[in-house]
Amino acid sequence: MPAAANKKKGPEDVLRGLSGMQKAAILLIALGPEKSSLIFKYLKEEEIEELTLEIANTRSVTPQVKDAIIDEFYGVCLAQQYIAEGGINYAKELLEKALGEDKAIDVISRLTSSLQVRPFEFIRRTEPQQLLTFIQDEHPQTIALILSYIPTQQAALILSALPPDRQSDVAKRIATMDRTSPDTIKDVENILETKLSSLVNQDYTIVGGVDSVVDILNTVDRATEKHIVETLEVEDPELADEIRKKMFVFEDILLLDDRSIQRVLREVENNDLAMACKTANEQVQDAIFRNLSSRLSTMIKEDMEFMGPVRMKDVEEAQQKIVNTIRRLEDAGDIVISRGGGDEIVV
Repeated sequence: MPAAANKKKGPEDVLRGLSGMQKAAILLIALGPEKSSLIFKYLKEEEIEELTLEIANTRSVTPQVKDAIIDEFYGVCLAQQYIAEGGINYAKELLEKALGEDKAIDVISRLTSSLQVRPFEFIRRTEPQQLLTFIQDEHPQTIALILSYIPTQQAALILSALPPDRQSDVAKRIATMDRTSPDTIKDVENILETKLSSLVNQDYTIVGGVDSVVDILNTVDRATEKHIVETLEVEDPELADEIRKKMFVFEDILLLDDRSIQRVLREVENNDLAMACKTANEQVQDAIFRNLSSRLSTMIKEDMEFMGPVRMKDVEEAQQKIVNTIRRLEDAGDIVISRGGGDEIVV
C-alpha cells in the first residue's frame, strides 16, 4: 500500500468543510450536557436555537474530529487570553511555546480579523439613558464622533435628548465630518476612560457625512428634526438644502399607511403622479395604485405607457413634488410617517 494512503490526516484535513456553527455544536456535544448548559446562559436566544438545531442534526462524530475541535478551541482560548494580557506579538510568542510555531500562526491569523473592534463598541452596548448621562456634557465634536459610530436608532435617541441648542451643532459636525485617524479615536476613548481593545483597526475610517446625519434625522422625532434643519438653514444654507433633499425620498412613501397614502394622493396632480411612477419600483407602484380608484389607476397606467421615454430630471422633479406634499401634510398633522420605532428618552 502506498505511503500516502497511510498518512495520518492533520487537524486542518479533519475539520475541512465544517462551518463555525457545526464546530460549536460538536464542541458542546463533547463537553456534555452539564457544561453545555452553562455556556447557553451566555448566548442569545437565536444562537441557542441555531446551536440546538445543529446539535440535533449531528448524527455521529468521530473521536478524531472531536479531538481536533477541542484542540482548536483550546488554542483560540489561549490566544484570546494572551492577547488580552499583552497584545498580538505577546500572544504569538506564548502560543508558539504552547502549541508550536505552525499552530500558533494559524490560530493568530484566524483571530486577527474577528478581533478588530469597532471604535466605541462599549457604547453600543450601553442603555440610551445611561449613555446620555455619560456624554451630554462632552464637547459637541466628541458627541458627533460617537454618534457617527453607534447604530442609527441609538444615535437618534441621544440626539433627540440633547438640549436644542446643541442638537444642530452636533448634527452639523456629523454632516461635515470626514476621516478620523486612529490616534484621535484613541484620545477620545481615553478621555472617556474606556476599556476598548488595543486592537482598534489602524485603517482610517470614513464616518459621518451628510448621509450619516440624514439617517439619524430620519429617525428622530419630527420636532427635533425640524429644529435642527431650521437652525442649519441659518448657519449653513447649502448644507441644510443638501440634507433636506436626501431626507425623505419618494420610495419612502412605503412608510405611510394606506389612509395616509390616500390623503397624499388627493393632493397630487395626475400628470405628476404618472411621471413620478415612471421609474418607481413595483412595491412603490403597488402601494400607490391600490390606494387609487380602479378608474384612476387605469388612467395613470395608460398615461405612463403613452408618455414614452422621459428625462430622469422630470421624473425626479415630479417625485420631489410628492415628497414636498408628504412633508407639508406631516407638518400639518394630517399624516404620520412611521420612523422605525424605538424607545423615547425621558429627561
